[in-house]
Amino acid sequence: METVFDRHVDPALIDRSLANSELGSMWLDLPRQHYPRLDAPLRCDLLVVGAGYTGLWTALHAAQRNPGARIALIDAQRVGWAASGRNGGFVEASLTHGAENGRNRWPDELAELDELGLANLDGMQADISELGLDVDWERTGMLAVATEAHQVDWLRDAAESHGTFLDRDAIRAQVNSPTYLAGLFEEHTCAIVHPAKLALELARACTEAGVSIFEHTPARALSSDAGGCSVTTPGGVISAARVMLATNVFPSLVKRNRLYTVPVYDYVLSTEPLSGEQLDRIGWRNRQGIGDSANQFHYYRLSADNRIVFGGYDAIYHFGRRVDPAYEDRTASYRRLASHFFLTFPALEDVRFSHRWAGAIDTNTRFCAHWGTAHGGRVAYVNGFTGLGVGATRFAADVCLDLLDGARTRRTQLEMVRKKPLPFPPEPLASVGIQATRWSLDRADHNAGRRNVLLKTLDAVGLGFDS
Repeated sequence: METVFDRHVDPALIDRSLANSELGSMWLDLPRQHYPRLDAPLRCDLLVVGAGYTGLWTALHAAQRNPGARIALIDAQRVGWAASGRNGGFVEASLTHGAENGRNRWPDELAELDELGLANLDGMQADISELGLDVDWERTGMLAVATEAHQVDWLRDAAESHGTFLDRDAIRAQVNSPTYLAGLFEEHTCAIVHPAKLALELARACTEAGVSIFEHTPARALSSDAGGCSVTTPGGVISAARVMLATNVFPSLVKRNRLYTVPVYDYVLSTEPLSGEQLDRIGWRNRQGIGDSANQFHYYRLSADNRIVFGGYDAIYHFGRRVDPAYEDRTASYRRLASHFFLTFPALEDVRFSHRWAGAIDTNTRFCAHWGTAHGGRVAYVNGFTGLGVGATRFAADVCLDLLDGARTRRTQLEMVRKKPLPFPPEPLASVGIQATRWSLDRADHNAGRRNVLLKTLDAVGLGFDS
């Protein structure tokens, strides 16, 4: 069965649209503060490894909880250079990668998880306001759109518990695409943000709160004894009472944690700024975030200067779990995205793409974050956000600080926090399983959403793979 995104687009149009695009995240094209490299041994109360959102929120909230504490934050590259500077900038309330995933895994906790997720989103907005962070924050809400007939019923059913169902005319009155058959609007559960500005502004807030930030300072090894923890870097050993690992998709210093995630590459295009006349052609006046409802889905939103950031669909796993810059310039993925863009918005055939980029998502088998401690509770870690970490990292940071404090809190008592997902198998089984699953998800999209035996088996044993 053909889907709307299998339709033909003139290759010459795709060629023209991509001809002058620059490889690299549009978000990172901005002035930024430089932080020093660590060049001598250091002692601190808390060391945070990784200067993406998770590490930045951890350091900031730790400084707010314990004014005067010696807190250091290190990164192997630069603040926000990886997923935190390359994502779509959607800030969602969901902590569970959507209501359906949460309902399937923690049905008894879902109401509480939804409450905590919305409180986290509201808290993030309050932090941004109170700290005066310039991050292009907009509480726009989110449109889920149906582009295939079977997805209409999915959205209608979802609207019984959350959001507002929009029929074909109503959704096209919001944003006019010939691919839209229906929509679901959730007004309060999503914001959009400039992702790199968020990372850089959080770093500024950290330094103002007394946190010491060191860039180009990779953590090579972690050990502990009765006196605390030691992290080895090229510039010297950091001695810390406690350590929080926020290394996301990169290999964890706690080796047993490496089994739980795999890196999956996501690809994104950004247009040049659209004129008012071009925006009027598609009627996108309320600046909502948008995502379609397939297993292989697209996400897209407007930037502050009215570029359309359009990503998703391809999720590419490479044998061996490696994170490699060579995987980022994948012509086939960018051409496929361009084709899908013009199928979505044929009225914008004169639009050209200014940037193309990719990044590695840390994916686990339950599709949302998992936590743990090591070295007698002196080390905490979290990863596995699976592409929905812009908002959830703030919540995750608070969980990690609770764990390091040994505190029994509402957060730490959640089953979601206390239990880990199933690990991925070693290679070559991981690659075989992931590629077979990707093929099965694509077949489901081409077969009215019906899941085959492999997907049903994975569902039954709790191995996720629902998007």
